[in-house]
Amino acid sequence: MERWQSMYQEKLANAETVVKAVCSDAICASTCALGEPVGLASALAERVDREGLTGVTHHLLLTLQNLKYLAPDMAGKMSHVAWFTSGFARKAVQEGRAGFMPCNYKDAPMLWRELVQADVFYATVSPMDKHGWFSFGVSASVARAQMSRAKKIFLEVNSFMPRTHGSQIVHISEVDAVFENNRPLFELPDGPLTEQDKMIGNYIADLIPNGATIQLGIGGMPNAVAQALRVKRDLGIHSEMFTEGMVDLIEAGVVTNRNKQINTNKAVASFAVGTKRMYDFLDDNPAVEFHAIDYVNDPNIIGQHDNFVSINATLEVDLVGQACSESLGPLQFSGTGGQVDFVRGAGLSKGGQSFLAMYSTAKHDTISKIKAVLTEGSHVTCSKNDIDCVVTEYGVSKLKGKTASQRAMALIAIAHPKFREELLFSAKKLCLIP
Repeated sequence: MERWQSMYQEKLANAETVVKAVCSDAICASTCALGEPVGLASALAERVDREGLTGVTHHLLLTLQNLKYLAPDMAGKMSHVAWFTSGFARKAVQEGRAGFMPCNYKDAPMLWRELVQADVFYATVSPMDKHGWFSFGVSASVARAQMSRAKKIFLEVNSFMPRTHGSQIVHISEVDAVFENNRPLFELPDGPLTEQDKMIGNYIADLIPNGATIQLGIGGMPNAVAQALRVKRDLGIHSEMFTEGMVDLIEAGVVTNRNKQINTNKAVASFAVGTKRMYDFLDDNPAVEFHAIDYVNDPNIIGQHDNFVSINATLEVDLVGQACSESLGPLQFSGTGGQVDFVRGAGLSKGGQSFLAMYSTAKHDTISKIKAVLTEGSHVTCSKNDIDCVVTEYGVSKLKGKTASQRAMALIAIAHPKFREELLFSAKKLCLIP
């Protein structure tokens, strides 16, 4: 124990000293969401600006802070590469000041191990234990993969980061420098549910059997599903993201994880974003494990759970079942994330189901989100070959196993009534129906 503590003290430095190791054209990598080392990333941006460094790149799977490297005047000096575009990075990506990395999240670790090499890996971790180990906390994600070929490894130690159970840890002997920055974690409380959210949540919950294992995405509709599931029994969790609603289900005794075929009695996730209540719940909680995203999102792992149910949001769906969940026309809005991974994983599960949910309209009922064809330039996230069920406030349409003609009619049935006649006309024009 004394040996590791002595090593820790030798490697301890302030942020300004740590980032001196970063040179022009360096590729810096940080894991996901709350794993971003806010203190080190900010200090690096300040140094780049002050000392005239150029071409520094900062990769991050999900940005939750509006930091200096996103500012317009940092163009050419330090740029951001988003692997999922949040509200903080969206404008920079859409204006071309930041990059975007398309990928299914399960492939992200492979990309870091084989194709994208980081000069610097830095991340926020929980405090070191007596054996010299740090936990990546609520941001396991791609951390070890990013580390695998990095030339320098820096840790930002934050006492507010929960120490989570699972496979994603790092030892002091692997690290080049340590910086302490104790600051409360970013919080993302659930917003109020709309009546449409509640209707969609109830439709989906009614189709989920007792004993199922679930994955929930982010947003009002998945949160509504979590609320509607409180009448169920013995559910399990295997989810890319651990959500606030999952805490409620575990504390209510709805989620027991006892029927899971793998990781029995454990909830499994790769990262989490929520409130302090959730972070406190996850701290040293052996009932929840965080693992690398190429394990959690592997369709072959997901498919080992019987009755696996995946629930995610989408933006628009066309009449053959192509779903765009990440762009507004050609403009990147979010990212593929793990949606395709879990849709495919549910497809491999005995009794599995996947649901893509959305409101039937946008812009005060002036635009149908069920389209004859996707908006020009839209990015297809979930292909017509993978899609299973689509849900709006007008019901659930099962597309898998249906012909193109049957799909068109099923989707028109859950479109807003004011657009159904127009969609029917378009379906005939496209020769989808006679």
